[in-house]
Amino acid sequence: MLIRTPADLGAVLRDRRKQLKLDQAALAKRIGVSRQWVIEVERGHARAELGLVLRAIDVLDIHLDATIDERDHRRRSGAVDIDSIVAKAKKVKP
Repeated sequence: MLIRTPADLGAVLRDRRKQLKLDQAALAKRIGVSRQWVIEVERGHARAELGLVLRAIDVLDIHLDATIDERDHRRRSGAVDIDSIVAKAKKVKP
């Protein structure tokens, strides 16, 4: 799942917590935070401390992937992909 907002991340954390049959208090205890912190993060609170969010991700056995898709970056930045132009030109034979 592509996570773009704190609310997206909160939904993933909540869904995984429920899959593991943990209530908010049990998760909070495993992370070392208050139940209120879990509630706020699950609601998409944007100011949650990153270290604690990463601890929650770890406790819930969620895999965090920070792969960068260079093709997508070039497309959004307006950069020209010379490699694809050359490859396309090589395929076209007169």
